[in-house]
Amino acid sequence: MLDTYIDPAIYNLISKHWNSGSHSRFPIDEVRRAFPILAERVNGQPLVYLDNAASTFRPQCVIDRLAEYESREHSNIHRGAHELAARATDAYEDARRVAAVFINAPSERNIIFTRGTTEAVNLAAHSFARPLLHEGDEVLITEMEHHANIVPWQLVCKETGARIVACSAEDCGSVDLMKFASCFTPRTRFCSVAHVTNSIGSVMPIEEMIRIAHSRGVPVLVDGAQAAAHMPVDVAALGADCYAFSGHKACAPTGIGALYATDEVMSRGIPYQGGGHMIESVTIESSVFQPPPRKFEAGTGNISGAVGLAEALRYLMRLGMANIYAYEAELMRRLYDGLSQIDGVNVLGGDIERVCALSFTHERFNPTYIGKRMNEHGIALRAGHHCAQPALRRYGVAETVRPSVAFYNTAAEVDVLVEKLEQMQ
Repeated sequence: MLDTYIDPAIYNLISKHWNSGSHSRFPIDEVRRAFPILAERVNGQPLVYLDNAASTFRPQCVIDRLAEYESREHSNIHRGAHELAARATDAYEDARRVAAVFINAPSERNIIFTRGTTEAVNLAAHSFARPLLHEGDEVLITEMEHHANIVPWQLVCKETGARIVACSAEDCGSVDLMKFASCFTPRTRFCSVAHVTNSIGSVMPIEEMIRIAHSRGVPVLVDGAQAAAHMPVDVAALGADCYAFSGHKACAPTGIGALYATDEVMSRGIPYQGGGHMIESVTIESSVFQPPPRKFEAGTGNISGAVGLAEALRYLMRLGMANIYAYEAELMRRLYDGLSQIDGVNVLGGDIERVCALSFTHERFNPTYIGKRMNEHGIALRAGHHCAQPALRRYGVAETVRPSVAFYNTAAEVDVLVEKLEQMQ
């Protein structure tokens, strides 16, 4: 576990977070009371929020913690010699320790704060991968990636003369491991893959993919945006070189996220951006940088966002990620079974293990129309290409409807969606 001091209150969460596996007492009523926005009504109907893959809600404890920070602790961090600066600095660095515990990183020094997964991938591409890339080299991804795990690699490859290689996906939305292994060549320098796909919720065999990459000397970045808030994530067990996740998909504010990177990766990385906070000293001619992770955090970070992230992750750990995963798995099974019984509905990927999300099309109604019709009943869904156009093209469609669940959803809400879809004319 972490090699520096952690508040005992955080340690008290660890056993439940990593060892709890029973959801039979999952406190759904208590959970729902913790989220004030769930009391909203839309078009006169109770809100049924099934757009959690896009963004999740904040529990009251996060809202209260943000108010406390803004009311009693706000200042800039690290450089002030006064009490408020000390309070803000303590809260910010405490958030780094909480994030490390949440994904079982060996140290808080392995956590870089970012604006979210998108910035984390860009940072990894420019700071960690770019120095490895030369003309003719390759970056391996899959065709199921979010645009945020494609476009940064396009930019870096254009700058270096490298190219992207995309492993094709199976019908289930995952990859065949033998096919994946065959995509590596002597020119493969970096690999970046999703843990859970945002388009259809399929789960990649990420531990085996990392093992294959490492057997060829290739470091791996894992896009954990759709995994971190829905299943236990243990970067030490996975062996990931880098792991990225977003706060707003984990009950925290927008504009905050984290990138885990190993000591080895950080030590050879170059700064992605320059400015204050990340330097030891500056002359007109040159600069000496702070040690990681500050080396990769130019400027004043999202301090209040980090404070909110820490409170959100504490809340998730109190519930237990194994419990959340098991509870949501039942919701996803109910959702798939219900949709599969509706004439004209096609669920992409079929009957597979899913986390958080699935995508479907309808023979008679386009996704945008379905989204608007469901909104009339207070049901929030995502309709479109979900920033995953190559993934949808693999299934021969341009857009889908994507309902996505969180641990504060209920079986009754899933049933409402199915019922209203069945009643569409």
